[in-house]
Amino acid sequence: MAHLIPETLQKAQHAVMGHSSDKINDLAKETKETSASARLTTDYGVKLPTADDSLKIVSDSQQGPTLLEDPFARERIMRFDHERIPERVVHARGSGAFGKFKVYKSAENLTFAPVLTDTSRETPVFVRFSTVLGSRGSADTVRDVRGFAIKFYTQEGNWDLVGNDIPVFFIQDAIKFPDVIHAGKPEPHNEVPQAQTAHNNFWDFQFNHTEATHMFMWAMSDRGIPRSYRMMQGFGVNTFTMLNAKGERHFVKFVWTPDLGVHSLVWDEALKLAGQDPDFHRKDLWEAIENGVYPKWKFGVQAIAEADEHKFEFDILDATKVWPENLVPIQYFGELELNRNPDEFFTQTEQIAFCTSHVVPGIGFSNDPLLQGRNFSYFDTQLSRLGVNWQELPINRPVCPVMNFNRDGAMRHTITKSTVNYWPNRFEHNKPASHEEGGYVEYAEKVAGIKARARAPKFKEHFSQAQLFWNSMSKVEQNHILNALAFELDHCEDPVVYGRMVQRLADIDLGLAQAACEMVGGEMPMEATRANHGRKAPGLSQVEFPGVTPTIASRRVAILVADGYDKVAYGAAYAAISAGLAVPLVIGPRRAKVTAAGGGHEVTPHHHLEAFRSTMVDAIFIPGGEQSVRTLSKNGRALHWIREAFGHLKAIGATGEAVDLVQSTIGLSEVQVSATGDVHESYGVVTLKQVKPESFAEAVKIAKGAAGFLDNLFYAIAQHRNWDRELDGLNTQIAY
Repeated sequence: MAHLIPETLQKAQHAVMGHSSDKINDLAKETKETSASARLTTDYGVKLPTADDSLKIVSDSQQGPTLLEDPFARERIMRFDHERIPERVVHARGSGAFGKFKVYKSAENLTFAPVLTDTSRETPVFVRFSTVLGSRGSADTVRDVRGFAIKFYTQEGNWDLVGNDIPVFFIQDAIKFPDVIHAGKPEPHNEVPQAQTAHNNFWDFQFNHTEATHMFMWAMSDRGIPRSYRMMQGFGVNTFTMLNAKGERHFVKFVWTPDLGVHSLVWDEALKLAGQDPDFHRKDLWEAIENGVYPKWKFGVQAIAEADEHKFEFDILDATKVWPENLVPIQYFGELELNRNPDEFFTQTEQIAFCTSHVVPGIGFSNDPLLQGRNFSYFDTQLSRLGVNWQELPINRPVCPVMNFNRDGAMRHTITKSTVNYWPNRFEHNKPASHEEGGYVEYAEKVAGIKARARAPKFKEHFSQAQLFWNSMSKVEQNHILNALAFELDHCEDPVVYGRMVQRLADIDLGLAQAACEMVGGEMPMEATRANHGRKAPGLSQVEFPGVTPTIASRRVAILVADGYDKVAYGAAYAAISAGLAVPLVIGPRRAKVTAAGGGHEVTPHHHLEAFRSTMVDAIFIPGGEQSVRTLSKNGRALHWIREAFGHLKAIGATGEAVDLVQSTIGLSEVQVSATGDVHESYGVVTLKQVKPESFAEAVKIAKGAAGFLDNLFYAIAQHRNWDRELDGLNTQIAY
């Protein structure tokens, strides 16, 4: 174990190798690998002669009873019977990866924590992403908040930053945790619906608990259906504190922003993926890391000096409020990279356990009542799931030395050599650490007040920031929020529930309330419950986060082919997609070899049209070839691929004879296509009718209005979606 390695040896290793591999090296001591030379054994090390037959009484003609004395069968069945541990009450459905964290600019003005000030360090991390409401067996793409939890294995101990992809929460005080989760979970009388909020109880709670108003607007936005874990922002949600070397304290909120930009699915796509590929987000994260396209996020904080705590119209300790970036800018100074997939899901991703109370010197807590309760709750739930020694599990234990007088309990790993197990003791073993020795420093905060079950006055305002969020959305995002509310409330059978919620929306915006009422029913609101203040704030709309640079890296691009495809267009596109670090997926009518026009080239598709769908890719390309296009044009599923990709606003590319196929399949006069050797782009549909070998340049420049076919197609893919299709109503004019 890490804390038993002599410190001198550790220091020598670190001098040569640094700290970035500390956790991987630590886990290596617990890692075994199967092999052809290994032999099956029991847990106590005895080799098994067979794993097929229990010990029993047999004769040449008769099968007799199985013997209870068989220790091998007993152990195998017992271990299988006890494989499952209680799943998490929330965040049960998750996926994770290893990586590293580094600060490129010291935050010493805010904290003395070396993990945030030492620019020479690389701190190993494990990050777990998750949905909130669904069980372990639920789908990835449901509408839900996503967890974004990071365990930093620092040299000063573990720091767990446990957050979400949304910066606010439904409740202000942790005492409401049981209610908000019970209301969101399946209804108690019939245990449905699984992993979604589209039901009476959830929306009944939202109406009766007004402080949730801001949060449900975020959940109904595109943030609730992310395209990928790699394309989510992360937020610490709660207000923490930082203490610098001068003893100055700041209130802080933590922010992660992905290099790839913040992107989402569209709702119809999310619904279909839940059935077609329920592991879509898990696979996406694994595939990107496996292909070397490592997800990255910028790390920053919003900071408020202690003296400025009360200078805002909202309470900075209220977890249902954001700190608008025009008032409190984000200071970015670090980078997170995920670069290694787990070796085993259960022992690493499932057994990792986070606690908001796990902080390191220089980082502390505020009086945020939600955070105070989380500090109790998270620790308590790990005891229930994993037992008292959960922090000794390999994935959870620190990489720095651990020494204390904690003893015994179920599944204890540590063997401590000593004649004392208490403090103080006559040997002065295991003294508490001074500040100079790295001991945790509590900020000497002066607190005055009375004991009361009450809230500060600013905690009682629940609608201003819901309006701020709505006002800050783009037209597309506002349409999506309206559609999400229309879907969710349509699934509420009780007229009291959806009728009340329509009235609640009038607390935010009258136009929103009236549009929702028209869709779901209820009494039409004729005037706003409160005036919309009209203010906006930066950093709330996803369209402000397109990505650091236009790229197709890690995007999936389907290439649709049949016998007789154009090998020139196919080969150029496949090579360029691969060179751009995207994932080309060849899709054919069958998963057997497909031959190019004129022979001389053939390809085995990755999938066939029925087994794989357009929802599982980011864009499609159809090379020409008269025979290939004729076959695809007579295949209803191939036509559905094109229409569905168009309806989901994805980039579509076509060359040669495939241009006519795309035009006729979409069938909209507004979508113009190429008729010559010139490239034409229209609503994200990129076409080139007359193809020559020189039509495909070796180097692709991803830029708007570039001359080449692939330049234009890749730019359309890099935009994630063509929102003009939706704004002009084209996506609703075709059936998909």
